[in-house]
Amino acid sequence: MTHTGTAADDPTANPTTTGDTVAAPLTRRAAREAAERAARRPLARTASAPTAPRTSAARPAAARTPATRAAATRDGRALGVTRAAAPSASSRKRRFMAPVVLAVAAGMFGTMAVPAAFATTSTSQAGAAQTDAASDLAVQAQQFDVSAAAGAADTSRDGFSATSTATLEAQAAAKAAAKAAAELEAARAAKAAEYAYDGKTAEDYLADDTTGAATTASAADAAATSAAPAAGTPFSLPAVVATAKQYIGTPYVFGGATPAGFDCSGYVMYVYAQHGISLAHSVTLQDQVGTTIPESEAQPGDVVVFNDDSHDGFYMGNGMIMDAPKPGGSVSIRPIWSSNYHIVRFGI
Repeated sequence: MTHTGTAADDPTANPTTTGDTVAAPLTRRAAREAAERAARRPLARTASAPTAPRTSAARPAAARTPATRAAATRDGRALGVTRAAAPSASSRKRRFMAPVVLAVAAGMFGTMAVPAAFATTSTSQAGAAQTDAASDLAVQAQQFDVSAAAGAADTSRDGFSATSTATLEAQAAAKAAAKAAAELEAARAAKAAEYAYDGKTAEDYLADDTTGAATTASAADAAATSAAPAAGTPFSLPAVVATAKQYIGTPYVFGGATPAGFDCSGYVMYVYAQHGISLAHSVTLQDQVGTTIPESEAQPGDVVVFNDDSHDGFYMGNGMIMDAPKPGGSVSIRPIWSSNYHIVRFGI
């Protein structure tokens, strides 16, 4: 057997051949690995025409990889599939923000559109209600004519008059005061009638003239009034004191105005009547007819009147009073127990 050439002439036997080589078929393992990588990574198919296989001489020596990576590269080129570039951060952000923007827009639309729809409905309902009310008024309206005589009617005031509340209250108070005074006087008279006394009263003394009628009195009257001066005795404060002292010890009797029993104003009235001075059986009325004088000018025989018109008696000097005190007491001289009083003088 003869050789027609050398081993160097065989292109398959020279590993340093720089010409184009035919890619070896993939093994089953390499094909399976390539399929798994294709399933894990999104691949973009290109419609470009297959390019010429690269030779090992075209690649730089530094870029050469092991046999498995070369096999996968050859498998990808064989399938005509290239790997798409990894998505950037901006593309991922846009992909995330898109649904968020849609959700916010939908919420804003609902917030603005729904109340407006309800407001429109309420406005329309209110307008309808007003229209119905106006129609009802128009249906129920009435018409009437006023006679011309009504305008010419007399508008003058009638004959009635009104009494103010203050006037009515004053009238009621006056009636009540008059009724109370009448009841008090009646009670005094009834109480005095319980005591037997046949002597002169204050009215009797005032009725007597200065004619000395006491000399013509009966023996009984003379005995009853033997201690009393005759009517017409000249008035003087010492004479008043002398007369008033004659009744010390007389019991207090409500409404009494005789030596059978005295109350405060009855005692003053009875004593002053014997000296020709007429006084009412009332502290208030006695205070009104007397002349108020300063206490520095007061003398025994003047009258002490309490400021509330509750009591009176004879002033005896040095802060003392002679009076008919109260039920259970009798005419006596005692200190004045209050400073709320004033002095009244009669006969001037």
